[in-house]
Order: sequence, then structure tokens, then C-alpha cells
Amino acid sequence: MSVTQPTDPVAPVRRRGRPPGTDRGAAQTSARIRAAAIALFADQGFHATGVAEIGAKADVQRGALYYHIGSKQELLWEILRDYTRLLLDDAERIVAADADPIRTLRELIRSHVELIVAHRRTVAVHLRDADALTAERATDLQRLRDRIQRLWQDAIDAGYTAGLLRSADHVVTNGLLGMLNSLSFWYRERGAHSPAEIAEILTETVLSGLIAPGDNTKG
Repeated sequence: MSVTQPTDPVAPVRRRGRPPGTDRGAAQTSARIRAAAIALFADQGFHATGVAEIGAKADVQRGALYYHIGSKQELLWEILRDYTRLLLDDAERIVAADADPIRTLRELIRSHVELIVAHRRTVAVHLRDADALTAERATDLQRLRDRIQRLWQDAIDAGYTAGLLRSADHVVTNGLLGMLNSLSFWYRERGAHSPAEIAEILTETVLSGLIAPGDNTKG
């Protein structure tokens, strides 16, 4: 069973003119800055967003802003890192349950869809602006991505080895993850289907092409 994860943060309202540090603590100020950055990066892109804009949207003065984020580049890294770790943590939980491969794959798809919907603004930033990271941070992020992909590949490999899936080609894994990630661009809250229904539709579509002939396994 998948779990509900927190959605992209929503910046609380604070009165202007109050000194930094009195607004319910540094943690809340940092969360407000991050929420402002996610909204701006998603709407207009990392490169088109200035540090001053983030501070204005978060209602934080420049000196306090740099105290909390260090740099715009580091802020982008923290946003992408934390989202990717959410995906990784839930994928590890699902794989650790050691269910049959088909059920594991179903749970991975469901979890991925739910997290993408809950964090779709961050996903949009991830897909568009991850290449804005420095070489070192880009390498760190890719390592996290690789760990996620390895978990998915292991589940597909297990299904193929057990004779339940017709292919374990890396193209399948890459294509599946790419399809799911694109959900952030077209999902609408007022659409015809809930996240759970979308996950079920995509799962059945994927498995109808992957499940080996003669196997009718249901998770």
C-alpha cells in the first residue's frame, strides 16, 4: 500500500516589517523561501528568476535570505535533492516489502504517480532546470536518480526472471519512468480522474504490454 506524502509547500502569509527570526522561527522562514522559489522556478524557470524576486515573494530581506539559502544554485539543489529522496525512500519501502514482482511494480507506479501529483511544481522544475546545477551537484542528483532507476530495474528484472514479464530491457524502464514523469505537465486537479485512477489506468496500460502471455497476475 502506498503512503501519502506532503505536497509542495505553500508559503504562509507574514506581515511586512516584522524582523527576521520573530516569524515562528528559522525553519518556517526557510520553508517560506523554498515555497516561493518552487513557485517562481516552476512558473518562469530557474535562470529567469532572480534572488530578489524570491526574497520579495517570501517577504524576506536580502540579508536574511542569503543566511537561509546560501545561493540560488544551492537552493535549487536542495529542492531537487529532497524531492528525489522522497521518491527513493518510498521506492525502497516498496521493494523491501518483498512482494511478488507484479505487485511490486504496481506499487511503484502508484507511488510515483501520487508523489508526482503532490509535488508537480517541483517535478516541472526538475525536468526543466536540473541541468542548471553545478557539475558536482548534478552528479549528486544523478546518483539519487540512478538508485531509483536501479530499484525499478530490479523489480522488472525479477518479473522477467520469474517468467511473468515479457521483457526486462532498460528501454522499458527508461520509457516507463519518462512517461510517469511527464504527468507533471498535463495533470489537472479538476480533471476527469483522481491520482489513484490515473495510476490504475497507467498501470493496466503498462502491464498489458509487459505481462507474459498466459499470465494474468493481479496485484
